[in-house]
Amino acid sequence: MIDSTFVLAGAVTGFVVGLTGVGGGALMTPILLFVFGIAPTTAIATDLWFAAITKLFGARIHYRAGQVDWQVVRRLWAGSLPVSLGVVLLVSAGGVVAKAEWLTNIVVGVVMLTAFGLIFAPRLSAAARGRRLSNPDRFKAMQPGLTVLVGATLGVCVALTSVGAGALGTVMMMNLYPLRMTPHRLVATDLVHAIPLAVVAGMGYLFAGAVDWQMLASLLVGSIPAVIIGSQLAGRVSGRWLQVALALVLLSTGLKVLI
Repeated sequence: MIDSTFVLAGAVTGFVVGLTGVGGGALMTPILLFVFGIAPTTAIATDLWFAAITKLFGARIHYRAGQVDWQVVRRLWAGSLPVSLGVVLLVSAGGVVAKAEWLTNIVVGVVMLTAFGLIFAPRLSAAARGRRLSNPDRFKAMQPGLTVLVGATLGVCVALTSVGAGALGTVMMMNLYPLRMTPHRLVATDLVHAIPLAVVAGMGYLFAGAVDWQMLASLLVGSIPAVIIGSQLAGRVSGRWLQVALALVLLSTGLKVLI
């Protein structure tokens, strides 16, 4: 049975994801945990599949617009997919799924880090742009290895918490590719990278039987049309105001849990 409250949550998150590339995990997982009171493993498991399917529809719009930077995507995959697969093996063995309270604490930590990253993203990007222009050869030589390392970091975060591929990935790509990543290209590249990462990370939870399929269906009813609308608007309007609003929501959520 479709639940209208989950449909609404899916629609809001889907629109944010389509417009900014951020929110599939950073927004939805806290909503499931702290608004709906869903068990941590169920929330993370369901959100991973929610993010994979929702972002697939959004990424298709951006792909048709020719905005995906495939070189950056491949570098990120080189780090994120094997690392997330390693975490999946731990999940399948039951070593992570059983630690529900620990997972909640990790989610809160990643959410807080994400919020600060989004708030200070323009300043960090400006500093990176200065480094890129002052020493271009050295900066470009470091990009491949650092991008793989960023991918590996995202692989750990996403596999454990479902949070990070969009929000943290966006901030990190802005710093690694300050001249190359236009806002539209940033969203497109981030979405395409996140899809197989969410699928690989979600497999462990799927095999553990942690996915709530009824809740997932309700979320997708709202998110799929909303992510398409958000993706179509991505090249026309700035999503910066939405990123700031999202960061403030995440920050307040994290502080509320900690306090």
